[in-house]
Amino acid sequence: MKALLIDDERLARNELRRLLAAHKDIEIVGEATDVEDALDKVAALKPELLFLDVQMPGADGFSLLERLESALPAVIFTTAYDEFAVKAFEFNALDYLLKPVDPNRLAASLEKLRLRASAGAAGDAAPRTRLSLDDKVFVREGDHCWFVPVRNIRLLESEGNYTRVHFDDNKPQLFRSLTAMEERLDPKHFFRANRKQVINLAWVEGIEPWFSGGLLVRLKGGLKVELSRRQAQDFRDRMSL
Repeated sequence: MKALLIDDERLARNELRRLLAAHKDIEIVGEATDVEDALDKVAALKPELLFLDVQMPGADGFSLLERLESALPAVIFTTAYDEFAVKAFEFNALDYLLKPVDPNRLAASLEKLRLRASAGAAGDAAPRTRLSLDDKVFVREGDHCWFVPVRNIRLLESEGNYTRVHFDDNKPQLFRSLTAMEERLDPKHFFRANRKQVINLAWVEGIEPWFSGGLLVRLKGGLKVELSRRQAQDFRDRMSL
C-alpha cells in the first residue's frame, strides 16, 4: 500500500519511516512538509494512505482534506495534541496517533487498515457491487420513501457524514458518506467533480470556463457544479475523443 508522510518536522518523518520499516506491505512513496506540498504530492503519487500531522505552517491537516477533490485516501493522523481527535474522526480518519508514535498503536492502526482493505476486496468480488443506470435503489428519509432509478440521480453532495441525493424534485439526506455511496456507482457514468459533489454525466447540459483553469458544469434542471483545475483536466481527458 502506497503511503505519503505529511509533517513539517523532519525528525518526526524520519521516526515514522523507521517504525514503518517493520511493515513490509507499506511503501512510502513520498514526503510533504505543508498543505500545498501535500496537494501536489497526492495528485502526482496517488497514495492510498496518508500519515497526516494536524498543525503545520500555513494551514493545518484538516484544510488539506477539505481541499482534496478526489476520493480521500485512508488517513491516519499523527500529532502531539489530543484535542483534535473528535474533529479527526469527523473526517472519517482511520486512526489518531499521538507523538511520539507508539509502535504497538501503529501496528494496530495498520491492522485495521488491512482488515478494511480485505473487506473491500471481498465486496468487490461480490456480484453487482456497482450499480448500473438501469438499477433502482431504495431511498428513505424519515417517513418518506422512494424507489429511484439510478439514472435519475443527477447529483450527490457530501454534508459531513451524510449525503444529499438529488433526483426528480427531491433531495433527501441519507446517513451514508459520499465516498461510501460513490463506491456503488459506475465511474463510467458518475464523476467526482470535487471533494463534496459527484455528478451524473448524463445530466450535464452545458460547460463553461471557470476561475483558475476550472470549469463550471451546468446540469439539467439548473444546478451548477464547479470543477477545480485538477478535476477539470480529468473531466476533459474522460470526455474527449
